Amino acid sequence: MTMLRRTLLTPQGIAVLAGLTLVVLAAVVGPFVFDHAATTRNIAGRQAPVSLSHPFGTDELGRDLFARTVVATRLSVLLTLGAAGISVAGGVVLGIVAAVLPRAPRRLVTAFIDILLSFPWLLLALFFSVIWGATARGAMFAIGFAGVPVFARLVSTLASSVANTDYVHAARLVGSPPLRTARRHVLPNILPPLVVNIAAHASATLLSFAALSFLGLGVQPTQYDWGRLLNEGSKRIYSAPMAAIGPGIAIVLTGVLFSLLGEVLSQSRARTVHAVRPRSDGAGVTPAEGEAVAEVKNLRVSFRADDGSLVQRVHGVDLTIGPGEVVGIVGESGSGKSVTAMALAGLLGPEALVESERLVFRGIDMERRPRAAERRRLGLEQAMIFQDPLSSLNPALTVGRQLTEASEIHAGVARGAATKRALDALALVRIPDPERRIRQLPHEFSGGMRQRAMIAMGLMGTPRLIIADEPTTALDVTVQRQVMRALRDARERTGAAILLISHDIALVSGFCDRIAVMRDGVVVEWLDARRLDEARHPYTRGLIACVPDMTTDRTRALPVVGFATQEEATA
Repeated sequence: MTMLRRTLLTPQGIAVLAGLTLVVLAAVVGPFVFDHAATTRNIAGRQAPVSLSHPFGTDELGRDLFARTVVATRLSVLLTLGAAGISVAGGVVLGIVAAVLPRAPRRLVTAFIDILLSFPWLLLALFFSVIWGATARGAMFAIGFAGVPVFARLVSTLASSVANTDYVHAARLVGSPPLRTARRHVLPNILPPLVVNIAAHASATLLSFAALSFLGLGVQPTQYDWGRLLNEGSKRIYSAPMAAIGPGIAIVLTGVLFSLLGEVLSQSRARTVHAVRPRSDGAGVTPAEGEAVAEVKNLRVSFRADDGSLVQRVHGVDLTIGPGEVVGIVGESGSGKSVTAMALAGLLGPEALVESERLVFRGIDMERRPRAAERRRLGLEQAMIFQDPLSSLNPALTVGRQLTEASEIHAGVARGAATKRALDALALVRIPDPERRIRQLPHEFSGGMRQRAMIAMGLMGTPRLIIADEPTTALDVTVQRQVMRALRDARERTGAAILLISHDIALVSGFCDRIAVMRDGVVVEWLDARRLDEARHPYTRGLIACVPDMTTDRTRALPVVGFATQEEATA
């Protein structure tokens, strides 16, 4: 609201507010003030020239054209807003459906939208106006439905652009249904460009209405809008130009105001987002005490290439995590660390083919679609901390609202109790002044605080496994220490196991119990974190050698870990 207020106080904002105020006054008050002058016939004063008493002159029946232009504001604006509303509502529904459907039906819906877009918008409007008839209401429906494909394409593109953001993955992890995810996490974050296009579309809609009425396909006698007035005035354009110029000025100025309004609103708020693949329903078996939190056996993950062939990125990974255990996965970029963790969390999209002999989290088979009870357990017992904390949090919602979501959805906790739990979680991860911070948006947090807020989000349920995907990337060493301390405090508070993914073998060795070294989608070696000196694989020894210590000869370059084939990696 502060940003909006500041934008409205700029010269452009003040001009837009003043112009819109005049339009609203003309639409609301105009018919009451000017109706008599606009409808009373005065044959003696017919076709009077421009004067102070008649700024636009009079028509062939002696009616004041300025008064008729003001009175026509209400019908012109209402029809414009109605048609724009139809276009936006239909486009949002069709666009969101196109974005969240599986690949095959999504392509059909997208192809249908593309076919409609291949026709000029005004041509579609003319086609629909023939179907609904030459009336004001028929013109509104015609122009409204003609604009649906435009907004469907826009919304589909914007929704797809945020479909892979981490905060939408997080919404999926807590079991948010697809419609709720679209409403809370997708639509708010595509709003700025959508608002700009709505305003621009309202301007184009106004012009289209004027065109249809000018052609006799819109508003019919005895009603009149600016288009009909323009049609009537054009017959006397040479003898009484203001009869046509007056309604034309109203059309142009109102259209410009709609466009400027969109720019003002877009400057006041900036947001961004990712749609999540929904999970279905069913009950899982609660594991016995002491049973492994997560079991992965012979995990293979493939992705489809551009030519349609499958390319395997993870090759037969085995992984077991016990209760309260801290396991690290280290390796270079592209080694398959994050893909392995995402497969364990069930967050890989439909473009990934996940195969395994066993992929289980606390008795829940992660290869099939969990049922409702299992989905609730996953939302409470599994926490994911992504690499980029800024993209992990929804920029359109306060930190507190995002923290309380899992407790409210899955644990059925009232909002007040969930807020208290969120305050406790923020205090546990050492975020100062949690009462104030809980009401702030993510961009008001520093990078380290955002990452600790993600850890606090994982504490809102009853976490049994916290997956931390490179949580200290791009953070300085002091902030890294704060994040790792917050993870350690979370483990001590909840007894949760942790799967830590990192490039930094030194960081992992100081925090984890066991370490898996991955290269080219293969675990090349398992190590006790306290016994790195026992590493046997050349790649592991190379990673260790790349970490300088106090005895490192600074006159010599650090070793470089080269590339290897899959056969060399497994050797």
